[in-house]
Amino acid sequence: MERRDFIKLGGAGMGALLMPVSGMAVSLDQLLDKPMDVAYKKKLADIALNAAKAAGATYADARIGRYLNQFVRTSETRVDNIVNTESAGIGIRVIANGTWGFASTSNMTPDSIAQTAQRAVAVAKANSKFQTSPVKLAPVKGVGDVKWQTPITKNAFEVPIKDKVDLLLSVNDAAMANGANFISSTLFLVNEQKYFASTDGSYIDQDVHRLWAPFTATAVGPDGFKQRTGLGNPVGMGYEYLDGLEKDKIKITGANVGYNNSYDMLEDAAAAGKQLKAKLKAKSVEPGKYDLVLDPAHLMLTIHESVGHPLELDRVLGYEANYAGTSFATLDKWKSGKFQYGSDIVNLFADKTQPYSLGNVAYDDEGVKTKEWDLVKDGILVNYQATRDQVHMIDQNESHGCSYSQSWRDVQFQRMSNVSLKPNPKDISAEDVIKDVEKGIYIAGRGSFSIDQQRYNFQFGGQLFYEIKDGKIVDQIEDVAYQSNTQEFWNSCTQMAGKSDYRVGGSFFDGKGQPSQVSAVSHGCPTTRFNNINVINTARNV
Repeated sequence: MERRDFIKLGGAGMGALLMPVSGMAVSLDQLLDKPMDVAYKKKLADIALNAAKAAGATYADARIGRYLNQFVRTSETRVDNIVNTESAGIGIRVIANGTWGFASTSNMTPDSIAQTAQRAVAVAKANSKFQTSPVKLAPVKGVGDVKWQTPITKNAFEVPIKDKVDLLLSVNDAAMANGANFISSTLFLVNEQKYFASTDGSYIDQDVHRLWAPFTATAVGPDGFKQRTGLGNPVGMGYEYLDGLEKDKIKITGANVGYNNSYDMLEDAAAAGKQLKAKLKAKSVEPGKYDLVLDPAHLMLTIHESVGHPLELDRVLGYEANYAGTSFATLDKWKSGKFQYGSDIVNLFADKTQPYSLGNVAYDDEGVKTKEWDLVKDGILVNYQATRDQVHMIDQNESHGCSYSQSWRDVQFQRMSNVSLKPNPKDISAEDVIKDVEKGIYIAGRGSFSIDQQRYNFQFGGQLFYEIKDGKIVDQIEDVAYQSNTQEFWNSCTQMAGKSDYRVGGSFFDGKGQPSQVSAVSHGCPTTRFNNINVINTARNV
């Protein structure tokens, strides 16, 4: 995979993560150009499919993609960078001699597309010399001509750059006016214009929008510095998420502000400044066993790492081992029908149709209609996440619809769906979850984490920590991380809030594979309690 254009986000709060902003730099006017006519996309796709079949393919699919990105970054009172990029081309995947082949091109002429399809077939035939058993695809009925778009109210790409910069600089002002000494704020916008066609008879045109507005604020004191990142979620929405057209804000007692389909970034930044001042003075946690009450803005990452990744079937089978390994949730555990992944109130499910989520699409990158399915039901492991060529390995004949490619130039493969924890059937509040806790810690926001090669033993930090005494949130504390293993942790789950507290967070750049690809995925959950969890002091490392 080409990795020519990277922008490195500074600050320890971003984990020194490299954020790919791929494609060629373009002007704002080019970014707003109309997409290719759908009838012409179909014509080009048919050229690819027909050329592949003529060359010997028994199956072929073509993905015509136009991928747009906008990146705006500010620090304190200045604008650091504004980048607009565009990438367009076609990726062609085939089966020939029972083996996958793939090729791609950015040259969108009919002759080039036909040659690329022939090259994909040649790759498949060359690979077939090493194939021990033929690819077996679960059946998919062609759907003909279909269109789908992320249900946005305001296209974020059409919002003037001045408005976006003004928002970020106002966010910076709010944080610094309330106690932060430094702050960087960022806006990521993504638009994937994807056209999928296959020899099954599908012609699917999808227009996918995503948005993320993170910030990292820092306060400096006599004994060092503290940081707090934003608690807003990356979403599958338009600019209405930031300008308040869809207000649905939830106050979380004792901590910060949670958001569903609207994010008051200024309020979050102002709260961050105040909380940073408190962080500088907060007492350090005493290590020991605590009941943990985890805010959705924190728990979503624990779900991602301890449920989402280990229940990807390619990790379970040992076909995938990059980015923290394979999986402890092996097939024998699933086949037993008795493996207690969590307590009997734990119900975890996958669903790429969730509104506002990062993974929300109508069809995956294999042309499979997306759906919801159970992974853990009443605490028992019942299923995995699998694609068309995998489901027969778990005695199923219908793909789960979780194939994805980060671009037209990269082959699609199994990626995590939106994986979420179902809320309590009784619509109880976060306060109800807390009220029975005698000695506990409330944790909000994502922090550093570590998990082993089997996705089993782990350690998680956070952004905000509050001591709970006798059912009440009291003092802000610091230096908290908890340690457990996946099965022990989810079996310690004793209570969760109801649907009115359910929120969807996510990961905008989730890495997997070799060569590496990134995808965007969300995780929903309510405020949830886990009893008797080991907490360490990260400052003392005990």
